[in-house]
Amino acid sequence: MTTVTDTQPSQQRQSLTHAGIVIVVGVLATTLAQTSVLGRIPLQNLLKNELHADRAANAAFFFWATLAWYFKPLAGIFTDAFPLFGSRRRSYILISTTLAVLSWFGLAFVPHRYDYLLWAAIVINLFTVVASTVVGGYMVEVAQAVSGSGRLTALRNIVQNVSTLIAGPLAGFLASVAFGWTAATCGAVMFLLVPAALLFLHEKRIRISSQELFQNAGQQLRNIAAARSMWAASGLMALFYIAPGLNTVLFYKQQNELHLNTETQGYLQLVASICGIAASVGYGFMCRRLNLRSLLFWCLLSTTIVNLGYMFYTSFARAQWIDGLNGFAFNLAELALMDLAIRATPRGSEGMGFSLMMSVRNLVLGGTDWLGAKLLDDFHIAFNSLVIANSLTTLLAAPLVFLLPRLLVSRRDAEITQPETAADPD
Repeated sequence: MTTVTDTQPSQQRQSLTHAGIVIVVGVLATTLAQTSVLGRIPLQNLLKNELHADRAANAAFFFWATLAWYFKPLAGIFTDAFPLFGSRRRSYILISTTLAVLSWFGLAFVPHRYDYLLWAAIVINLFTVVASTVVGGYMVEVAQAVSGSGRLTALRNIVQNVSTLIAGPLAGFLASVAFGWTAATCGAVMFLLVPAALLFLHEKRIRISSQELFQNAGQQLRNIAAARSMWAASGLMALFYIAPGLNTVLFYKQQNELHLNTETQGYLQLVASICGIAASVGYGFMCRRLNLRSLLFWCLLSTTIVNLGYMFYTSFARAQWIDGLNGFAFNLAELALMDLAIRATPRGSEGMGFSLMMSVRNLVLGGTDWLGAKLLDDFHIAFNSLVIANSLTTLLAAPLVFLLPRLLVSRRDAEITQPETAADPD
């Protein structure tokens, strides 16, 4: 990879531009072309209305389908420590992306049975995870090189919200036509990463002996084990996300109680995504004016309060306002947490460290969505009680911000000039 700190100003700008293209296309492709993003409404609709799965079974499908995302750090170890054909980033992206594309096209021919669809989704996510891990590691390298964790986090979040903005109405439409169109569309979106990596991701070829490979892997594990700041950040993220989930529960509520079709459900995602983009733009400015501790506290507190609005989710008109406000507040909280994750990632272990914290997020989100569905299906918990439990659990994370290491949260974006080490002092 071209090192931005070793180039002349014009070359540096070009390198950053190329890096930005890879990051934008990489985040767009690995986010949009997921079974839980562009594929979610078509799959949820198929499971609910064709296979007649209940809320718990529907949520369980996505929990197990995204199994590979919970083990993302393993992909981080390999990409950080084991160069493939002399490359830590480019080769992994090209191979994993190609296999993900082929897997999506293969899904079009899978019989519509719960178990067959689940296994196909697991395979798709396996290859998507590798590509996502490499893009994330590459982003952390660039962010730490230019002291721009907040700005690159905002850029990443804007792209993710653009992905869900596209996914909302498009997924709603795809759910109304033959399922093969969903598989073909997701495969085509995933393929965008191939030309981006070929044209704009340039690396110096790495030559390394087999003994050094295993030494590198051991060093990665030691770096991660000693990274106290990273573990503190992971704990805060886990507490924030551990609240009983509402995703699948809302999908059923929208169809069964509000009588919305899939196109209208996609429109609600569009509203939330537009508000999420607004939050990302705002965060890009705020991160250079407020330190991360202040941003974390107020963002976590805001999303807790706004989440209570789901107690009034009784009509389409209200749903638009509630989903929009929640999209804005939740994205602000995620932005602050992702900013924290980048700062807490130890140098030299970018892929593994960042993916470990993302795995905490993915595992807890998937598990709590299933938990929320089971609480309604099996224990007959009232919807409003679930909303209150979700908000109160999230609220617990806000005061813990003041216990995070000062080195991570006391500075504004672009003020971080000294790299955080693997074992940051408290």
